[in-house]
Amino acid sequence: MKKEAGHTFLAKLGKKRLRPGGRKATDWLIKKGHFTKDKRVLEVGCNMCTTAIQLAKTYGCNIEGVDLNAKALQQGQKNVENAQLSHLIHVQKANAMNLPFEDEQFDIILNEAMLTMLPLKAKVQALREYYRVLKPGGMLLTHDIAIINLAQKEEIVENLSSAINVKVTPLPTAEWYQLFKDSRFSQIESHIGELTLMTPAGMLYDEGLFGTMKIVKNALKKENRNMFFTMFRTMKRYKKDMNYIVHAVKK
Repeated sequence: MKKEAGHTFLAKLGKKRLRPGGRKATDWLIKKGHFTKDKRVLEVGCNMCTTAIQLAKTYGCNIEGVDLNAKALQQGQKNVENAQLSHLIHVQKANAMNLPFEDEQFDIILNEAMLTMLPLKAKVQALREYYRVLKPGGMLLTHDIAIINLAQKEEIVENLSSAINVKVTPLPTAEWYQLFKDSRFSQIESHIGELTLMTPAGMLYDEGLFGTMKIVKNALKKENRNMFFTMFRTMKRYKKDMNYIVHAVKK
């Protein structure tokens, strides 16, 4: 039986914000993106379209959302329809390493909590695709995990991968920078902060009181308890050894 991925598990519990740095980190990216009505946006790893809906409501921009998770896309489509934003948001199943778009189509690409999950070669290929479909002067916005404690890097990666049932490859901050530089991006700006995905304060900020209560209630069910507390303890154990990292870079 295939084990459930951490982000899928948290979504099942009712969590809507599934990013390492939560809403605060996403808001930093949105500020750096300078979104406007006339800009065409691609969100890679759009999941349930929480951020896409926020962007469309706030700025009125046209958004293409892609993801490999068919179940998340199905829910995302429902969320878009419920928000009456089908005229602005279109979603489809697609691979970040082989995007179904012509060259130089987008002003902004938003990609949160996905590059961390890819092996290094796949990271490079995804960034090559992002560069290809961005217009000259276009902006790439990413949200990932940075390893701070380099001495325990292997242990952290191994235990984090085990806890969330996904083989992750977070990088130290310098290696993230070099990755974007080698992929020909320029004006590389970054920001780091504490992981908030599984912290009580982070959940309250991202999901609100009633949303957090719903998540906790579902987490305490017998069938969910073990995985939830494994994830919680792992995130707490390495809280000072990992940060979220967001990047705003230009083509």
